Amino acid sequence: MTLISEPAMTVEQNVLQQHSQKHQQTLLNQLREITGTTDIQLLQQALQVSNGDLAEAVAFLTEKNAKVPQQDETTYYQTSQVASDRYISVGSQADTNVIDLTGDDKDDLQRAIALSLEESSRAFRETGITDEEQAISRVLEASIAENKASLKRTHTEVWSDSPNPHDRKRVDNCPVGLKNVGNTCWFSAVIQSLFNLLEFQRLVLHYSPPARELPRNQKEHRYLPFMQELRNLFSLMVGSKRKYVDPSRAVDILKDAFKSNESQQQDVSEFTHKLLDWLEDAFQMKAEEDREEERPKNPMVELFYGRFLAVGVLEGKKFENTEMFGQYPLQVNGFKDLHECLEAAMIEGEIESLHSAENSARSGQEHWFTELPPVLTFELSRFEFNQALGRPEKIHNKLEFPSMLYMDRYMDRNREITRIKREEIRRLKEHLTLLQQRLERYLSYGSGPKRFPLADVLQYAMEFASSKPVCTSPVEDIDTSAPPGGTTGQQLPQPSTAEQDSLPPLESPAPASGPTAAPTAAQQQRVPIHKPFTQSRLPPDLPMHPAPRHITEEELRVLEGCLHRWRSEVENDTRDLQGSITRIHRTIELMYSDKSMMQVPYRLHAVLVHEGQANAGHYWAYIYDPHERCWMKYNDISVTKSSWEELVRDSFGGYRNASAYCLMYINDKKPFLIEEEFDKETGQVLSGMDKLPSDLKQYVKEDNEQFGKEIQEWDILQARKAQQEKLALVTAAAAAAATAASSTSTSSSSPQPMSIESSPPDNAAPQQDPEYMEQPSPTNDSKHLQEDTERAISRAAAEQEERSPEALLNATMMTPNMQGIIMAIGKSSSIYEKNGPEAAFFKAIKLEYARLLRYAQEDTSPENDYRLQHIIVYFIQNQAPKKILERTLLTQFADRNLAFDERCKSIMNVARAKLDLIKPDEVNMDEYEMWHQDYRNFRETTVFMVTGLELFQKSNYVEALMYLIYSYQYNKELLSKGLYRGHDDDSLGYYRRECLLKLNEQAATMFESGEEPEVTTGLSIMNELVVPCIPLLLVHDAEKDLLAVEDMRNRWCSYLGQEMESNLQEKLTDFLPKLLDCSTEIKSFHDPPKLSCYSTLELCERFRRIMAAVGRVPTEGR
Repeated sequence: MTLISEPAMTVEQNVLQQHSQKHQQTLLNQLREITGTTDIQLLQQALQVSNGDLAEAVAFLTEKNAKVPQQDETTYYQTSQVASDRYISVGSQADTNVIDLTGDDKDDLQRAIALSLEESSRAFRETGITDEEQAISRVLEASIAENKASLKRTHTEVWSDSPNPHDRKRVDNCPVGLKNVGNTCWFSAVIQSLFNLLEFQRLVLHYSPPARELPRNQKEHRYLPFMQELRNLFSLMVGSKRKYVDPSRAVDILKDAFKSNESQQQDVSEFTHKLLDWLEDAFQMKAEEDREEERPKNPMVELFYGRFLAVGVLEGKKFENTEMFGQYPLQVNGFKDLHECLEAAMIEGEIESLHSAENSARSGQEHWFTELPPVLTFELSRFEFNQALGRPEKIHNKLEFPSMLYMDRYMDRNREITRIKREEIRRLKEHLTLLQQRLERYLSYGSGPKRFPLADVLQYAMEFASSKPVCTSPVEDIDTSAPPGGTTGQQLPQPSTAEQDSLPPLESPAPASGPTAAPTAAQQQRVPIHKPFTQSRLPPDLPMHPAPRHITEEELRVLEGCLHRWRSEVENDTRDLQGSITRIHRTIELMYSDKSMMQVPYRLHAVLVHEGQANAGHYWAYIYDPHERCWMKYNDISVTKSSWEELVRDSFGGYRNASAYCLMYINDKKPFLIEEEFDKETGQVLSGMDKLPSDLKQYVKEDNEQFGKEIQEWDILQARKAQQEKLALVTAAAAAAATAASSTSTSSSSPQPMSIESSPPDNAAPQQDPEYMEQPSPTNDSKHLQEDTERAISRAAAEQEERSPEALLNATMMTPNMQGIIMAIGKSSSIYEKNGPEAAFFKAIKLEYARLLRYAQEDTSPENDYRLQHIIVYFIQNQAPKKILERTLLTQFADRNLAFDERCKSIMNVARAKLDLIKPDEVNMDEYEMWHQDYRNFRETTVFMVTGLELFQKSNYVEALMYLIYSYQYNKELLSKGLYRGHDDDSLGYYRRECLLKLNEQAATMFESGEEPEVTTGLSIMNELVVPCIPLLLVHDAEKDLLAVEDMRNRWCSYLGQEMESNLQEKLTDFLPKLLDCSTEIKSFHDPPKLSCYSTLELCERFRRIMAAVGRVPTEGR
């Protein structure tokens, strides 16, 4: 290359040059994808030799590859270094059907290449769509297909809005979220990051399309509708009353712009590239129409594009090129922080010849920024292509980045200063390496495989020298009958020395002729017998611990003096080395801290995070709010306050599967990027709808009116339901009043007991003192007693034919409530005999209340819950109002089932008379019904819990899950009203997690089998049961729930690195995005399971048994 300057060009020349650059970049991308070659200079050389003919360029590279060995690894993304390109492009994901250029069959290879080129060229000629655009199309097709497919799923898989619009109502000025309409979390992350750049927001909102009726070309046909939908979307994000809005129409426009029948996971960086390209082209059309100068400015280019100077040497010849860039790609692998990535990206090849006068033949180049954009975006290449597995893999390495980044060291105007500092850092690092090597010799001393700190070695030597020997006889400490070390149980017992001479040989073919016979050849070849004591005799004066055998006091004194001195010297040397290393590190850290190198500050604006693997995952964004001075987390519809600590945990990498893939910095000296707009007349800050132009104000106003109508319709519906329920109560009360009036006038029937759910009629109570418990009963008690007695006798006679008295007593009388009331009435019998039924009633009710109060105050075991036996205990523990307690207790004493003998019947009638005396204004019946409804909910929650735990104990996890899920949700609602309204939250949470983990394990085992029915069943369990429940675990951000979700995801992500059949791989790829979706939007479930009716005694017994069986929740369990 030769030295190239950048002369002024006309608009036509500039457009032609840009088209030429795009065409050259397209050829490079195609050539790189076909051949797999990543060396940019080699690709450029191939195009130059072939004069732009792709077939000849491929043949040239094929011959090169036959001569040059292929490297073991190829990075997934490669940075393009094409001269004068307007941005640095990122390679698209390699297709799964990769052509192997390393094979020997060149005819097949050439045919494959020719076919590929022909198909690519034909597709471009017919559609005018590049491969990059087709790649974008694939993800959009996937997203829309996923959205449409969701409408056909089973009830449990559908993403649904809450039916209550109040749940979807925006709170104050909280930022608006974006709904995930099917694998579009990447769209939400990118759009939110751009929307929160207020300058970009203003540019989009105030964009006006060219003043012509019809689009002139295909580009305008694509971009203009998209810009209008983007404006609509932004306007809703500004002024909507909704908590989140639906971006489907903007995504649909993108989808319709491309034509593709394939579906694959989209890389967000490619989407961002294409989005900025579209915006640039749309604003370019507008700029050219409104131009007042020769070269109109494009606000998108001004905002996102910068320039750098490529200075280098190619084959001994120096060159300088000015190039434009948009998103700047950085490699992550092998670097610990952002500055290391940038340093490596700014220097390529061997650049020593750049700074020397010698005419070296080495090649290399440096990049120096000449103009930085206001919005500086770094792509962190966290994906690389695994040649062995034939698929991309994610790099989870930790990479730190600062909240404030100073770019001075990379600017061209600081080139000489930076080179000096880099040389100084290089020299310091060389010296640092030498010091670290010297320190290592002190800290890892020795020549063997095990090494120790030298100071410790000298200390051990000193301890050894000063040890005193304590000798003992080896015979006393050695058990001669024990086998030697390393022997096995198959060895023979060891004989003594005297016995060995008389033993026969172990492997003699014939017995010896006698004890004095001469040894035979067989005897001489016998296996020698191990003699542990005689063959391994220890020294007679072995000390108990290591110590010198012979050392004089003088020798010890001299040796200790030397070792003390040497140890002090070593420790001093070690401290000096560590101090020098620390000072060098500090010097390197402060190398660029002087004010002259802190003049170009860039503040971190947004971090886009990816969680998952290379081909599946979830995206969200952390965006800094300069007005609230805090970080916000934008996760689809959820927008929450966050912190720098949470951002670091999720973004740096090295922790779980989440890490940043894109960093967006903004120039801290250009506040207009994030400043609010001011009214030109009043000087007031524009906010909300005031930001919008008139057409968008109308659009948002109509949407808000529609949402307001939705809320109004919901409120009317709820009011109608409440009115119907109230009407039912009034109807029941009127019926009860009519019955009471009829019985009074005709004396043919007794008063009906008041239902818990119904309120007393207004005319049922006489106009007396409202303290109804202190009032005497009506004077017609004897009449009621007579009538009740007659009716009880006839009823008892009729029932006697069907049931025995014992069965009748057990069925109706022996509930816990009835038992207590009957006992209380029995204890008040003496009062009844002396003072009559009313005094006995007061005595009995006080006795029963005292008993229940004692139960409420007892500290019982988990399996013995008095709340299930007595509603009054539940009310007392939850501090229900006194009037509610009194009416409830009165209702229990007024139960008609007490009319089985004269005394109980009399007390029952007194209780019913007291109920009739209650005035409507004395007990709030709505509040009374609310408390009783809460108790019914408590019992229903208990039935869900007991049923779920029983099924869990039987390992029936599929059926148990819904019971446990609903019991947990209902219990959570109860506990929100009070600590004693429900059951132990931790216990229910534990079994809910365990059930999901068991199901996950069961489904994974089925998937591993590879059998089609098993795989289908396993994925069905995950899709219909486990995946819809994951948002329930994420919504409260509890640590144990998060760990359980992580365990489930890790189990399935572990399959990504394993070999499996293509159909299993396809199913796994389709399933993983659903599992890895981090949205807390709750999916709808099946209706709650149907519950059987249980008596109080039966429910208490089942509760006692299951709670005793499951025991307490493990404190460390999940």
